[in-house]
Amino acid sequence: MTVDALTDVAGLRVGHATRTGDGWLTGTTVVLAPEGGAVAAVDVRGGGPGTKETDALDPRNVVQKVEAIVLTGGSAYGLDAATGVMAWLEEQRRGVRVGPDPAHVVPVVPAACVFDLGRGGDFRARPDAGTGRAAVEAAAASEAGGAVREGCVGAGTGATVGLVKGGIGTASTVLESGITVAALVVANAAGSAVEPGTGALYGELSHGLVNLPEAHVHEAARRRLAEIADTNAPPPPLNTTLAVVATDAGLTKAQAQKLAGTSHDGIARAVRPVHLLNDGDTVFALATGERALDADPLALNDVLAAGADMVTRAIVRAVRAAEPVNGPGGAWPSYGELYGG
Repeated sequence: MTVDALTDVAGLRVGHATRTGDGWLTGTTVVLAPEGGAVAAVDVRGGGPGTKETDALDPRNVVQKVEAIVLTGGSAYGLDAATGVMAWLEEQRRGVRVGPDPAHVVPVVPAACVFDLGRGGDFRARPDAGTGRAAVEAAAASEAGGAVREGCVGAGTGATVGLVKGGIGTASTVLESGITVAALVVANAAGSAVEPGTGALYGELSHGLVNLPEAHVHEAARRRLAEIADTNAPPPPLNTTLAVVATDAGLTKAQAQKLAGTSHDGIARAVRPVHLLNDGDTVFALATGERALDADPLALNDVLAAGADMVTRAIVRAVRAAEPVNGPGGAWPSYGELYGG
């Protein structure tokens, strides 16, 4: 049985730590690999990323597997969350063995951040090592193959997409070969997910949506967004969509890097514009290796195509799952509030 989430890739777990109220609107999300790690890669397309340990994922470098990926709010400050994840992994003796004692490990914990500073009202309310520990502990305590909370949780707590609320979304598929491909996304973009002429979501249009919002609904939504644009303080032009794309296929680091790269197409189908100089758009890829990939080099193509599709679907689900926010840091209606189901 599948749950249409990243956790459909056997062995992966997801945990969120969420902080709201008293000036907070932020959080951290951790993707925990099976014990022993997963092959990992990354592709950074945004011109203004905030990342940690991404160089270790270069196929030319020595690290082959990682134990966890951290996605966090708090801009570059929030990368401190990875320290808490490292500490927890060290206690579990999970990481790169560097000495004779099994406790002598160095956990490699790649991380990336989104900009959400001040959206809860307090610029200094941002994730730290304690937030990261809470998220990885939540992941470890979660049920194998369990559902993943979406919307305004974890790293998506303070996320926005244009003038509407963003958040966390996830999706999965099983290919004809039996290989599972899944994605988890933090949708937080200066660009829009909404096609301005109709009010439809770009990501749904790319998958053949035919039931467009009614004209009067779209006009009311446009008026509401115009009012918000006039009353909100102008947001800084900072834009980041983060994703973890995972598969149970046996991939090399080079193949995983190709998967991370092509999965960026899924962002471009769902958010416009993307990959600008002030973006931090980053996609990680994880491969657990539970299923063999066909020896034909072109067998990877199905995985690549599915990765991009799952990212698009996850962004749509993030926007649809988000709840409106109206607080001291600003007002962001949800897509559901504006357009209904």
